[in-house]
Amino acid sequence: MNPQDAIDLGREAILTSLMVGAPVLIVGVVVGLLIGLIQAVTQIQDQTLSFVPKIIAMIAALAICLPWLIERMMEYSQDLITNIPAVVLGG
Repeated sequence: MNPQDAIDLGREAILTSLMVGAPVLIVGVVVGLLIGLIQAVTQIQDQTLSFVPKIIAMIAALAICLPWLIERMMEYSQDLITNIPAVVLGG
């Protein structure tokens, strides 16, 4: 295994992690910003008002994106397992 192989494996792992986590995190950030804006306009500063909608929206995003997330993780796992001999043996 040469350094370029290690870099490629690490890069692919990071990109897969970002792609799998991004949909849920983006929904959480957007809902958090919207709730924060509503709280600022109405001057209601209750923590549960921002926490509960974020959780509900993130669970909904996870439920909607779950088939794609599983497919992406399976593709990555299959590529990783398939390439183990080439990486270990250097061929």
